[in-house]
Amino acid sequence: MQLNGSDIIIECLLEQGVDTVFGYPGGAILNLYDALYKYRDKIHHVLTSHEQGAAHAADGYARATGKVGVCMATSGPGATNLVTGIATAHMDSIPMVAITANVGKPLLGRDSFQEVDIAGITMPITKYSFIVKDIDMLADTIRKAFYIAKSGRPGPVLVDVTKDVTSFTTEYEPRRPATISRVTENIHMMDLEVAAKMIAEAERPFIFVGGGANISGASAEVTKLAHRIQAPVCDSLMGKGVFSGEDELYTGMLGMHGTKASNLGVSECDLLITLGARFSDRVTGNTKNFAKNAKILQVDVDAVEINKNVVVDASIEGDVREVLRRLLEMVEPKKHPEWLKRIQDYKERYPLKVQEDKLSGPYVISKLYELTKGDALIVTDVGQHQMWAAQFYKYKNSRSLLTSGGLGTMGYGLGAAIGATYGRPDKTVVNIAGDGCFRMNMNELATAVRSGHHLVEIVLNNHVLGMVRQWQTLFYDERYSQTIVKDQVDFVKLAEAMGCEGIRVSKPEEVEPALKRALASEGVVVVECVIDEDQKVFPMVPAGANLEDVFDEEDIQK
Repeated sequence: MQLNGSDIIIECLLEQGVDTVFGYPGGAILNLYDALYKYRDKIHHVLTSHEQGAAHAADGYARATGKVGVCMATSGPGATNLVTGIATAHMDSIPMVAITANVGKPLLGRDSFQEVDIAGITMPITKYSFIVKDIDMLADTIRKAFYIAKSGRPGPVLVDVTKDVTSFTTEYEPRRPATISRVTENIHMMDLEVAAKMIAEAERPFIFVGGGANISGASAEVTKLAHRIQAPVCDSLMGKGVFSGEDELYTGMLGMHGTKASNLGVSECDLLITLGARFSDRVTGNTKNFAKNAKILQVDVDAVEINKNVVVDASIEGDVREVLRRLLEMVEPKKHPEWLKRIQDYKERYPLKVQEDKLSGPYVISKLYELTKGDALIVTDVGQHQMWAAQFYKYKNSRSLLTSGGLGTMGYGLGAAIGATYGRPDKTVVNIAGDGCFRMNMNELATAVRSGHHLVEIVLNNHVLGMVRQWQTLFYDERYSQTIVKDQVDFVKLAEAMGCEGIRVSKPEEVEPALKRALASEGVVVVECVIDEDQKVFPMVPAGANLEDVFDEEDIQK
């Protein structure tokens, strides 16, 4: 059948099973938005307040569902406003397709109105960037974009389409999406045998779970391995939920703000089994002394990540779930009572503490976990609140924490939470933000209200940029350069002006009633929790220090 370029784009989205897109219209992309109007009964378009919000929403949708998230923007500033969201997805291996429109082909390279080389700009932060200048290449390019975004190690793909291509016509033939198989071709029996031998010989094994295990859906296999060999389990920020935070073998997050039990345990183990983690600097501290007493076994789908940051003793390249399924057939049960007792002693000696008589971030998040029973879908921005959410909410399932790990994008949370409400309407979605982050994306409250979905926005308001201030306190002799934000913004009134319900909390006893009210609501509720400006995230490992140098507030006071 003969279709114009805009209709072909929509038909290709339908081929791929897309039901929701996030975006913002403009001149160069008007033809595509006209097609969206015609197809409005088949694809729902969510108009965000800003293109960056659209990119984060597509990212949140993808993280919550495992599907490819889709966002759209017009040429020039519309396209460049997607860049931070694309980079956020790239750093965390999130499947996304960003579709932008550009000026017509005859106007390319002439500094035309709202012209920008968005394919060139995004090349370093995508798996692939296309520019389509030929109508006959359009359908296959859209199909390739989805295949690339989802296959192997997932990531974002950009498709830039010139305006004339969106109006030209050509023959279109529907196709089924290409089958995407798990990466298994480099899983070799010899590597599995080496891994099984290392596990059999280990007396102090420790399992470290990263975001790749989350993407792979390897939760059942990780849990089975941990219990079969009686190994304690820690995770990265991106690995949250793969192994239940309620499990007796769980020790907490590893790294800069990881628990003492995890940091000391990894420093003392004799085998570190690393599943889908890339050894970020926030996890390893000083790489020369990372897990210095251990042999390291690394499983990752991307060969580039093996031996990149930490040199390992053995590795298996392939999909984490498939590797573990094969490995479990070769691993015999083992017990390590003395090792588990040592780790349990650390957990009991160095627990994460919540101050009950003072309103604090940990207190709010602990109450949230208690009231939701760990079943909410938690989204965060970046900073102290993000670390508290990682520490004090126990994640029981994969894809239950959506957060910007690699790029650390302030302003990520609310857009991503909106995307999550579309992807998982069956879940209670809660975004946790600091006041600094909330300022960057609070315009998306209008989008959230317009969606008609239930969403809880918790703002931990300490009137400072908390994490930066914490560093200034500990390492910069309390020189608080541009981190104090004591202005007159009233977040409750702001929420009400945007069509939300606003609740302010300033005492511990007000937290539970406020959260119960917010969780029971059917709309968008902003809960502002006013906390002290000098609250800090502990434990902490200074940048570049060894994991065993982890300290907390009690260590400072000694």
